[in-house]
Amino acid sequence: MKPLKIVMISSECVPFAKTGGLADVVGALPLTLKKLGHEAIVVLPLYSAINREKFKLESCLAPFGVWMGNCQEWCAVYKTDVAGFTAYFIEFHKYFDRFGYYHDAQLNDYTDNAQRFGFLSQAALQLCKALGFAPDIVHAHDWQAAPAMGYLKDWYGGDPVLGKAAGVLTIHNLSYQGVYPADSIPYLGIGWEHYHPDKYESWGRLNLLKGGIVSADMVSTVSPNYARETKTSELGCGLAPYLNNRGDTYWGILNGVDYGQWTPSSDKYLPAVYSAADLKGKAACKKALQEKFHLEQNPEVPIVGVVSRFAAQKGLDQLAEVIEGIVGDMKVQFAILGSGDKSLERFYGDLPRSFGGRIGTWIGYDEGLSHLIEAGSDFFIMPSIFEPCGLNQLYSLKYGTLPIVRATGGLDDSVVQYDEATGLGTGFKYWDATPSAIYFTVGWAVSTWYDRPAHYKAMQQTAMGQDFSWEKSAAVYVKLYQKALRRGD
Repeated sequence: MKPLKIVMISSECVPFAKTGGLADVVGALPLTLKKLGHEAIVVLPLYSAINREKFKLESCLAPFGVWMGNCQEWCAVYKTDVAGFTAYFIEFHKYFDRFGYYHDAQLNDYTDNAQRFGFLSQAALQLCKALGFAPDIVHAHDWQAAPAMGYLKDWYGGDPVLGKAAGVLTIHNLSYQGVYPADSIPYLGIGWEHYHPDKYESWGRLNLLKGGIVSADMVSTVSPNYARETKTSELGCGLAPYLNNRGDTYWGILNGVDYGQWTPSSDKYLPAVYSAADLKGKAACKKALQEKFHLEQNPEVPIVGVVSRFAAQKGLDQLAEVIEGIVGDMKVQFAILGSGDKSLERFYGDLPRSFGGRIGTWIGYDEGLSHLIEAGSDFFIMPSIFEPCGLNQLYSLKYGTLPIVRATGGLDDSVVQYDEATGLGTGFKYWDATPSAIYFTVGWAVSTWYDRPAHYKAMQQTAMGQDFSWEKSAAVYVKLYQKALRRGD
């Protein structure tokens, strides 16, 4: 098999810009593909929040003209290799010199998001031409890069640089589709002939993700179970028919973990490192976590960790209904890190006042604290209503922190249900998306801690031995790329 050349287009990528798991995937996959002998570059916006000096950004092309549907835009391109792969940044102050990536401080979507990310998609493809980088694969991530799939087919079919490239679209969260007014179509250059219900049109509006799903050679999402779920009316978010139409060209590939960053035996954020063979350091991490979150200093009391966006999708509103009953009825502690919905921020932020020593909350996000919670907790709860893949449960397994999860999406794929008869399993799963299910499943986990400690320890050892490395996932992506190329021939 000859080495592949891949260009990835994304709105986020670690270590440069991150709001969620999308950035982790786009930052890890190119590195692993490189280890497998392939070449992947990444193109993303140069947001004003990105530190140019820290990431050693160098000017690459300036000025750089990008033809849109009804005009030419002039921007600049920067590049860096600090992440271990070449990343290119599109500098265009008109679109990317703003407070946030997608919305303002009041969480209102920018009204020109369709233009902003359509421009990113077009700029990335034209950058390949300017660099003479002839990709085998154009890999677009989420709705922000989905327009590249249509451009590739409708604009560049006979192009000497892009004409032989196959298009791959990865859906990281189907509930975000890039639905905006259709008046941006002339600027985007999509063509009104493509604005119909079987491609870009959705209830009188432009749906960028839908157009990408129809146009791509292959479509993937971030876990096998989420691929199945998104083909149902319940979790298909209105696009289930189009995903079903893809047949065997729609795959679910479970995300991997960057064990270079998430391994307890070498984690730079921890006060003490540890491994499955020697867990002493985990006890030290638990002590540090109890101190940091002002919890009662007692190693015998289990801690349930939470690192999450405060959003309905994550089930934090359901947990809010029962968390007071949990700590009132059970001898257990919570260490909570998160932000998002302001009413949930107020609720969780106020809990330590009423439940001092039992609940500790940190509103916001802190990378070091997220690592400490994973290492110092005994359980980690993810009560998601839906979860395309989830990464924290994978981190938890490696850190010997047993997940408590709703069996949906990647959570169901990656956590093995505890069998009380045999002591086998790696975590605790429930199916009903209800507060009572959360209450009783936490109770089941806590009772296992106190009443069946041998089972807990055996599960912990099994969990730490799980392998969700990117090497496995990247190998499947390569197979996906090869099938996309065969379809494109």
